[in-house]
Amino acid sequence: MEHKETGCHAPEGPILCVNNCGFFGSPATMNMCSKCHKDLVLKQEQAKFAASSFDSIINGSGSSSEKEPIVLGNVDVMVGPIEPKTISSDLSVALPTAEDGEAKPKKGPSRCNACKKRVGLTGFNCRCGHTFCAMHRYSDKHNCPFDYRTEARDAIAKANPVVKADKLDKI
Repeated sequence: MEHKETGCHAPEGPILCVNNCGFFGSPATMNMCSKCHKDLVLKQEQAKFAASSFDSIINGSGSSSEKEPIVLGNVDVMVGPIEPKTISSDLSVALPTAEDGEAKPKKGPSRCNACKKRVGLTGFNCRCGHTFCAMHRYSDKHNCPFDYRTEARDAIAKANPVVKADKLDKI
């Protein structure tokens, strides 16, 4: 009775996505699942962007005095998904890294500093600044010059400062 009074209708059953992807859709997303709806919205935004950039090229300010083409009617542009490129990897190759304008020489494969065995990605970096294989990764195996004792003392001193109470004046 209450549903008739308010005008709300309970859904008769689950609604499958209109794109037949196998997931359930909802009326809020035009009977599509969330992924299909998101893809549709993304395609529409890309089409709007492409159309606006196309219009700006056609109707943009031309500096030439020659005749420019006039386009009548709507243009349908099909745009696929655009994948972003990482610019940092391109820039690191293209730009020189040294101060004097010369590129750094190409570094060879990483090797163990003790036995010169090729370690690649499995090498261990020591605090002394060198790379070692699994056999020489410990400081006692490669005669590490790094002073772990003073490093630990400094870390403890920094983490635990000395706290002294002020002396009180006796009455």
